[in-house]
Amino acid sequence: MFGLRSDGKRVKKIDPLMKIVPHIMFHRNDAMVMQSQDYDCEGIDNYILEKKQNEGIRFSYLDILIAAMVRVVSLRPKLNRFIMNGKVYKRNNIQVAFVVKKKLVDTAEETTVKLTFDGSESIYDVKEKVDAIILDNKGEEKKNDTDALAKMLTAAPNFIIKFLVRFLMWMDKHGMLPKSVIDASPFHTSLFITHLKSIKMPPVFHHIYNFGTTGLFISIGQEKYEPVVRNRETKEIEVRKMLKAGLVVDERFTDGLYNSLSMRLFKEFMEDPHKLDQRNENVVKDLD
Repeated sequence: MFGLRSDGKRVKKIDPLMKIVPHIMFHRNDAMVMQSQDYDCEGIDNYILEKKQNEGIRFSYLDILIAAMVRVVSLRPKLNRFIMNGKVYKRNNIQVAFVVKKKLVDTAEETTVKLTFDGSESIYDVKEKVDAIILDNKGEEKKNDTDALAKMLTAAPNFIIKFLVRFLMWMDKHGMLPKSVIDASPFHTSLFITHLKSIKMPPVFHHIYNFGTTGLFISIGQEKYEPVVRNRETKEIEVRKMLKAGLVVDERFTDGLYNSLSMRLFKEFMEDPHKLDQRNENVVKDLD
C-alpha cells in the first residue's frame, strides 16, 4: 500500500512526459507496441551443434532465447519496470514465464512456470534452470503453485470467480496482493514467452494482460527459409534460414529509442550465443 510492493520499488525520478503517460494510457492493452523480428539461424544452429559435439550439451532455441533476454534485461534494466496504479516500479529480480505442456498430446493439461534470475547467469546457468523446471512439471500428476492457485480460484461458482478475480486485481492495484500470490502468478513477471516453434506454428503478437505486471511478450515461431540481402552494395541475395518472432511491449515505462537499442542487443545475442557463455559480472542496476 502507499506505493509499497513486495515485487518492486517505486521509481520517483522520471521524465515528466513519461510520468504522465500512465495517466493517459490506463491499461497495458492501451500501450502495446508490436514489432516483428527475424533472427538468422546460422549462428544459433552452429552453436547448438558445436556444444553438442564438443561438450555433449544439448541446447535448445528456448534456452538461447531465455539466456539472451535475461542478459539484455541485466544490461538494460528499464525493460524490467512495470506500471501499477499510474506509478512506475522497478522489479526486484528478472523473471521469465512460459507454458509447459504436461504431455505432447491434445488432451494433456498445460501449466505455466516462472523462473527467477539475478542477471549474472551464463547460458549454462539458464539451461540448468530451464531443464529442471520443465522436468518438475512434466507429467499429468505434477502440480505447481500456479496450478494450485488456479484450482483454488475456480473451485467456486462463476459469479464468485468473477468477484475473486476483481478483488485480486483491486488488491494488486493498491499493493495489497500477498507475496505468495505474486510468486505463484504467471502474470507478475518481467517477460512472458510464447514458444510456438515447439508446435511448428508461426509467431503471433500476443496481447499483454491487464492483470498483473508483465510488460513484455515474445513469441517465436517456426523457422522459414527466405531470401535475404547479404551485401547492400552488390545487392547480393542469399536464401537463409530465419527464426521469426513477434514482440509486444508496454511502451509506458521506456521510450522508443531505449526499446529499439535493447531489441538490437537482443538480436546480437540471439545470432551469436557465444556471447552468453560467460557469466555477466557487470549487471547494471536500475538507479532511481
